[in-house]
Amino acid sequence: MKLNARQVDTAKRKEKPYKLSDGGGLFLLVNTNGSRYWRLKYRIAGKEKLLSIGVYPDITLAEARAKRDEAKRILAAGGDPSEEKKADKQAKKVSIDNTFEALAREWHAYKRPNWSKGYADDLMESFENDIFPYVGKRPVAEIKPLEMLETLRKLEARGVLDKMRKIRQACNQTFRYAIVTGRAENNPTSELAGALAVQKHQHYPHLLAAELPEYLQSLSAYSGSTVTRIATRLLMLTGVRTIELRAAEWTEFNLDKGLWEVPTIRMKMRRPHLVITGVGITR
Repeated sequence: MKLNARQVDTAKRKEKPYKLSDGGGLFLLVNTNGSRYWRLKYRIAGKEKLLSIGVYPDITLAEARAKRDEAKRILAAGGDPSEEKKADKQAKKVSIDNTFEALAREWHAYKRPNWSKGYADDLMESFENDIFPYVGKRPVAEIKPLEMLETLRKLEARGVLDKMRKIRQACNQTFRYAIVTGRAENNPTSELAGALAVQKHQHYPHLLAAELPEYLQSLSAYSGSTVTRIATRLLMLTGVRTIELRAAEWTEFNLDKGLWEVPTIRMKMRRPHLVITGVGITR
């Protein structure tokens, strides 16, 4: 005999758990604490199995019947409802684990040891402010080029084109990481460069080749700070970054061999750097 909604709703707890059958293998299990669970008993390959359908009242009688009927269709097609449920649960878990935000954070953590703290923090801040709110919760394998274009154009509209370029490159690397780790098959950012504005850089003024002799004579005759004169010559001869030069200490220089070893802490790539300065650089 089939159940009705009132029977299910008024089922009281007893000293021992008991079942209320609805037919077709579906029953309501009433526990001693009053909790009620829908279960489906079925047979497959000669073995009896039990499928958990859900908790009442979260799952109503009508919904439990619909789930029973769906399980019967799976059985009729040669499938196992319990295995189908496990597969669906795993697919949902994979989908959650493989959102763009999850992959971006994983890629960021993998690459972080190669970056300076400032660069790593700035990049994650850009992800959190400009990318995650729009595509962060999307499964990485389902994101389309148009979604990334619309997201990046928000930065373009604000006029922060250089920032947009950097975060687009980071997104590109994230999708490439997702592909090689088996979480995606396509990179929706790979063709976006031509659809986004490009920052026009104003190049710094520079000396012409014909002006160098006069400049070098003026530098040699410079009567101001010796440190300034030597630092200028070092910049010209080595091409190091100013931050590496400004923090330099005399103990880093071997004047007899014409070598300068820039320590790891001041290098962008966090590796010590040996620079040839030439003998007599201080003269």
